[in-house]
Amino acid sequence: MPTQVIMPQLGESVVEGTVSRWLKQVGDTVEEYEPLLEVSTDKVDTEVPAPASGVLLQIIVPEGQTVERGTLLAVVGQPGEKAEEAAVPAAAPHSQPAVAPQAAPPVQAAAPVTVKINGSGYTGHITPVVARMVAEHKLDLSQIPGTGRDGRITKKDVEAYLAGNTAAPAPDTDLPPWERPGSGDLFKPTVDYGDVSPAAPAAPKPAAAPAPPRSTAAPIPQGVPGELVRLSSMRRAIAEHMVRSKLHTSPHVTTVFEIDMTAALAHRAKHKADFAKQGVNLTLTAYFAAASVVALQANPYLNAQWTDEGIYLHHAVHLGMAVAMDEGLIVPVIHNAQDLNLMGLARAVNDLSNRGRNRQLKPDEVQGGTFTITNHGVSGSLFAMPIINQPQVGILGVGVMEKRVKVINDAIAIRPCVYASLTFDHRVADGATGDAFMVTLKDTLEGWA
Repeated sequence: MPTQVIMPQLGESVVEGTVSRWLKQVGDTVEEYEPLLEVSTDKVDTEVPAPASGVLLQIIVPEGQTVERGTLLAVVGQPGEKAEEAAVPAAAPHSQPAVAPQAAPPVQAAAPVTVKINGSGYTGHITPVVARMVAEHKLDLSQIPGTGRDGRITKKDVEAYLAGNTAAPAPDTDLPPWERPGSGDLFKPTVDYGDVSPAAPAAPKPAAAPAPPRSTAAPIPQGVPGELVRLSSMRRAIAEHMVRSKLHTSPHVTTVFEIDMTAALAHRAKHKADFAKQGVNLTLTAYFAAASVVALQANPYLNAQWTDEGIYLHHAVHLGMAVAMDEGLIVPVIHNAQDLNLMGLARAVNDLSNRGRNRQLKPDEVQGGTFTITNHGVSGSLFAMPIINQPQVGILGVGVMEKRVKVINDAIAIRPCVYASLTFDHRVADGATGDAFMVTLKDTLEGWA
């Protein structure tokens, strides 16, 4: 009997992915666990293996299409078999176990929770994408017809509502396969997205749906020598995320401090060989990570996020670290950085940066950050004002280190210095809070012993 290839749950909080590339074509022979396709999720590419040996009978979801976990992607079977007879695999590789048909009682789905966004009385589950669109456009979910499973509101429903088409889209049977909600609890996420957006005070219902924002992009030049480079999924995700953060979410403000790196460099010179014996390259990034943890613990409002109910202070420090790639930046996360010493942080920096550049990160390793560091100085930049990585409150930019003339105790001295900038959400923190963070960071690095 043919076997279905299902979009797996690729991470704790990853509920959808984009089919970036099919590694096999219809009619090709495949071996069980052999890579069958690549799926892109939040700038991370993951290979999905074949659930069984045979030939690829049918591709359901084309390249470039974004679908939810549990969606039918393709069918694998033996030559001559019909794809329509495919059975759901008992378990999907690299994912949570699926429920085998007629083999075990079905997993009970999580009970619907009330989602109140902008005064909405809608009761049901929504994905983070839908929650973001609703918050951005200040929509009332109770006014949007839901066509997903159990009446759930999907991204397509919101897009149709924004376009002024309040009529329900065509039934599932008229939708392409990748738009049809899957059945059962296959790959049900371990977290509930029904309460992604916190409750907000009741607000008057809008008289009409707001028009979607107009594109500010210039049209493609006509009659001008040049070429069009199509947007990769990573570049498109970066662009959307940065525009939303800068223009629609956080009022940004930046403060810049100069930091004398003499003490940190002396410590590094003394211990670099010992770290190397443990297979760890001791870089200055580890020092900035350690100092940031100290500064965040002393100033918890920078390790937080804004909600409509209040400011949520994170007790753990999940430190994002921007890593440059050919197509853009990716931000792997050092989870629970407060539990690591300098050796542990240096090891994590080495591991995540190397695997990030080689596209070997797992989806969960770029999720859940509470604060981000970006070292733009590697290209010679003195200082910058980075854009906040939502839903975080702050991002630290580290400029190039160079020797500068300083006046110390009324004497001229030459010291290795960097400019460090903190860009933060002014809704959460004021200038005094931002400066207090930077003072702690500066004192920690300059007093390193």
